[in-house]
Amino acid sequence: MAGLTLSNVRPIGFAGGAAVGTATIHIDADGLVATTPSPDAELIDGAGAWISPGWADLHVHVWHGGTDISVRADAVGMKRGVTALADAGSAGEASFHGLREYVIDRQMETVKAFINIGSIGLVACNRVPELIDMRSIDVDRTLDVIEANRDVICGVKVRASGVIVGAWGITPAKIAKRVAEIAGLPLMVHIGEPPPLLDEVLDLLTPGDVVTHCFNGKRSGSIADTPALMALAKRLAAEGVLMDIGHGAASYSFRVAERAIGEGLKPYSISTDLHGHNIDGPVFDMATTVSKVHAAGLEFEDCVAAITKRPRDFLGLAGDDGLKPGSPADFTLFDVVDCDETLIDSHGDKARVRRMFEPRWAVRGNALRPAARAKAGEGGT
Repeated sequence: MAGLTLSNVRPIGFAGGAAVGTATIHIDADGLVATTPSPDAELIDGAGAWISPGWADLHVHVWHGGTDISVRADAVGMKRGVTALADAGSAGEASFHGLREYVIDRQMETVKAFINIGSIGLVACNRVPELIDMRSIDVDRTLDVIEANRDVICGVKVRASGVIVGAWGITPAKIAKRVAEIAGLPLMVHIGEPPPLLDEVLDLLTPGDVVTHCFNGKRSGSIADTPALMALAKRLAAEGVLMDIGHGAASYSFRVAERAIGEGLKPYSISTDLHGHNIDGPVFDMATTVSKVHAAGLEFEDCVAAITKRPRDFLGLAGDDGLKPGSPADFTLFDVVDCDETLIDSHGDKARVRRMFEPRWAVRGNALRPAARAKAGEGGT
């Protein structure tokens, strides 16, 4: 294949910070960053767009056909500017082989996955909860599946909220944490309505673990419920517990985000929790989600880091060193445009968004894909 030359682009999110002027980036026939153009390279004029490490979404559901909520990875990946995806617990040990064969191993995007501690995963999400009782978890089989898929499993996932665990309370989260410790992996915990209580869940976590839905607005399941919970969340984040947005259909609150960011609690990563019940709103895609967090007060360069370097580091992918000659090309070209849009959060509250992230191109190796922000009715279930 011929190489690529990306001209008139402004690097951001790489070592050294944002570029003052524009740059030209060469990609050779092997898909590696090069110092000189390849013969017959395809020339793309970036028209002054930003270029960052490829956007990475740490929480999606893309086991399409394996669960009743998952969407196709094609619908949320490179066409939306996202080059790396982490499926967040769609599959447990009983179905992980299918997620690997039919999604992870076939996508142009990098796809990794958190394995659900519940054996059945999200096959019939919430209608048949994956953590009904002790029969729902098989520790030995889960550890065996992790060992056989270490190259793609990035952590263990548990949904620690009442609609899933019922009277079982904190126990599934404790088991998930122990399995993660045995496997030497981080735990991603979904927080929501009790049981268990939020402080019970947070007390289990250690540096490197992930709290997804960190800015949800659910009563008795939000870090904004009490000053003590907010202080606990801030302390854990300072100690290295990773706060992840995980917008979803029910788990992002403008009010909570504005308060937390205003008090200095910045998210480690901005993720979408995209699935079939929110891809046509209120989530839509990564660009819309990061624009909402920017509108809630997170500075532009922090937003870029939260969708590039930090989730890429978590997934073991090239991050801010991605412009180094010889590195595999993995980029997103995007603009941030002035706008005046009214968007809603997961609770129906509205906010005016004055700056919108707009993806233009996604690049992986020699693969170049046009990208655009999703519009209502363009979901990919």
